[in-house]
Amino acid sequence: MANLTIYEDTCKGCGLCIGACPKDLLAIDKSHLNAKGYHPIGIEKPEECIGCASCARMCPDCALEVDK
Repeated sequence: MANLTIYEDTCKGCGLCIGACPKDLLAIDKSHLNAKGYHPIGIEKPEECIGCASCARMCPDCALEVDK
């Protein structure tokens, strides 16, 4: 199973990773703000992540890391 790490304090909620996920697992987490005042992304069903790392490759701020 893949492990997706989201560095919330680095994420600015641009959403580029959301469109890159082939499983549609990522979404903006509107329930809180990070230290920079942005709504970070969150993963809805981490157990369904296939570890393709498309999200991490798309992120301009390196706020995502995928370990297989």
